[in-house]
Amino acid sequence: MFRMWCKIWKDNRMIKDTVIERPEEDTRTHKVFHALEACCYEFDLEQPIWLDTVVKEFKRHSKARFRKDSFIEDINFDFLEIQIIEED
Repeated sequence: MFRMWCKIWKDNRMIKDTVIERPEEDTRTHKVFHALEACCYEFDLEQPIWLDTVVKEFKRHSKARFRKDSFIEDINFDFLEIQIIEED
């Protein structure tokens, strides 16, 4: 089971969160992309752009923050944070 926790933060407070589960067999990269897509659909957001700093952070900590520069449209929060909480 693959589970990813998605959180929206504004003014140092978590205002929304959800856990996305991906039970199917696939590569880790595909699971992350599909979970992020499901998270953005649930939060009614466009998908963020994976900037080099975000990729490095995610590789190092299995956690990443997408700030305003990762989104094309304006966002009304500080950042979207994703974190892997379970991997098989």
